[in-house]
Amino acid sequence: MERKIVHVVGTGTIGEPLIGLLCDYSDQLGIDEVTFHKNSALRRDRSKVTDLLRRGARLSVDEGKGKEFRKLGMDPDFETEESIKRASVVIDCTPKGIGHANKAKYYEKFSDSVKGFLAQGSEDGFGKKYARGINDHALNTNDKFLQIVSCNTHNVSCITNTLAVSEDPDNLVEGKYVLIRRANDLSQAGSFIPAPQVGTHNDDKYGSHHAADAAGLFATMGMDLNLFSSAMKVNSQYMHVLWFNLKVKESTTLATVKEQLHNNPHVAMTPKDMTSTVFSFGRDHGHYGRIMNQTVVVEQSLNVRNDHEITGFCFTPQDGNSILSSISAAEWMLYPHSYEDKIQCLSHLFFNII
Repeated sequence: MERKIVHVVGTGTIGEPLIGLLCDYSDQLGIDEVTFHKNSALRRDRSKVTDLLRRGARLSVDEGKGKEFRKLGMDPDFETEESIKRASVVIDCTPKGIGHANKAKYYEKFSDSVKGFLAQGSEDGFGKKYARGINDHALNTNDKFLQIVSCNTHNVSCITNTLAVSEDPDNLVEGKYVLIRRANDLSQAGSFIPAPQVGTHNDDKYGSHHAADAAGLFATMGMDLNLFSSAMKVNSQYMHVLWFNLKVKESTTLATVKEQLHNNPHVAMTPKDMTSTVFSFGRDHGHYGRIMNQTVVVEQSLNVRNDHEITGFCFTPQDGNSILSSISAAEWMLYPHSYEDKIQCLSHLFFNII
């Protein structure tokens, strides 16, 4: 029987916890081996690499770099092309632009032998856009390349799908969003900002890339949604915040909105109104700090105006939703007929109330 091998490229804010989670749940997910690629032999990264090796993952490095890694006590088992060629699924978690470069240099070369390739949020055009629980039914056997949309796009799409279009695709009149983004992740040493910084609207139709990516995600299901987003950064490292305003054709009530959100297992509700307290919950109760829900909605912030306008605030879990979608897509490629059952081993990592 063919061995099921998942290869992760990159050990950043998504790659590192994804590798660890795949190792921890490999038996339940039906994965025989987890391998990962590290680009540079850095002393500051030695601790995380050695711990991933201890948990069962196997290291891959570029040709000629093995000696540099071994000098720091990190022993690679594979070189780059070998690890891609022998993989069943490849999940690219590298910074913006590198996923496309890897696709041209490596992935297309091995597309006949590897079941599929995934890339993270910023790699627009890498493949069909995907978010767990939103467009699973849009996946088909021709989808060799998938783009896992960004964590904030997950949030925008989940809120829009749950409250506006899941029962009637024509129900949404207009969706507007403001993304209040953290400056950087706790794990990142750079890119912090000293004060709030507003963004620009690079897309005349959609504003920031978040609405554009969400529209692209819904387009895989034949929907053409009227969405527009703005984004800004604040000098915080906790969680992103989303403000949303949905105008719908069908009249609704606040009670109905709350019921729709409570009934979605991918949505967590909270009375907490500070990112720090929700982040702290994830640190204490999530998988290595990660909340796997698509969004965390602040219940008392919800409002329905004139029976047709839904507004509220919610928090974006720190890449937990992208990690979940990455695992879901990988399992779909490995077990297309039973992946729904396989990923239920992660169900205890979801929270109804935070």
